[in-house]
Amino acid sequence: MLTILIAAIAPALILMWYVYHKDTQPEPTRLVAKGFIYGGIAVFASTLISGPLMMMGFFTSNPTTILECIKVSFFGAAIPEECAKLLMLWLLLRNCPEFDERYDGIVYGAAVGLGFATFENLMYLLSAGMDWLSVSISRGLFAVPGHFAFAVVMGYYYSLNHFYGEDAPAGTKIKMILFPVLLHGTYDTLVFVANLTPIYSAILTLVLLAFCFVLFKRTRARILAEADDNDIRGKILRDSAPEDSAPDEQ
Repeated sequence: MLTILIAAIAPALILMWYVYHKDTQPEPTRLVAKGFIYGGIAVFASTLISGPLMMMGFFTSNPTTILECIKVSFFGAAIPEECAKLLMLWLLLRNCPEFDERYDGIVYGAAVGLGFATFENLMYLLSAGMDWLSVSISRGLFAVPGHFAFAVVMGYYYSLNHFYGEDAPAGTKIKMILFPVLLHGTYDTLVFVANLTPIYSAILTLVLLAFCFVLFKRTRARILAEADDNDIRGKILRDSAPEDSAPDEQ
């Protein structure tokens, strides 16, 4: 049981450490931990959306066609899960004085997204039985980093909207949910269709690998760019601080 728990948590902790380590002015660990917990709550909150959608016939739990794979990917996973994560991110940051830099959105977004991935990962591993090791490797390489990438995108646009408001780039508000949903839905569609059509599974797996590679590469570039910008802004603020703020010499 302890081994399964470690396997479920380790991938998310590694990615969280990476984002946190890039922050030149680190956020309080208690808030990052709180974001993780909120992400876990989002797993259950998402079912309050996916459940009614399934009952209304938007998707089926056992897709047998490509169209059904697309529908379950978006209506059964991407839309409810990303909406639940965005809600938790808003609840976490709505009255948060520590949310005072653009890069913070990426940190807290990653915390929520990786908290979601960790709780979801644990449920998958516990239900996998004797196959838990292969499932943990697969999810550790793809599913957990996927949630991480979707969360970074969400956190980035959340910050833009928060700090720039009406002056934010056009479409920022919708992009904070639209882009994560599109990326998540595309990822899940490739996974479902690959499982549905064994003949093309090898090709679709290669497409999925390429998609993940590009996604992770661009996510890393966004993290590094925002971290560098955060560092530059911090240096400017420190350099522009009044010199007479130090105690007067007698």
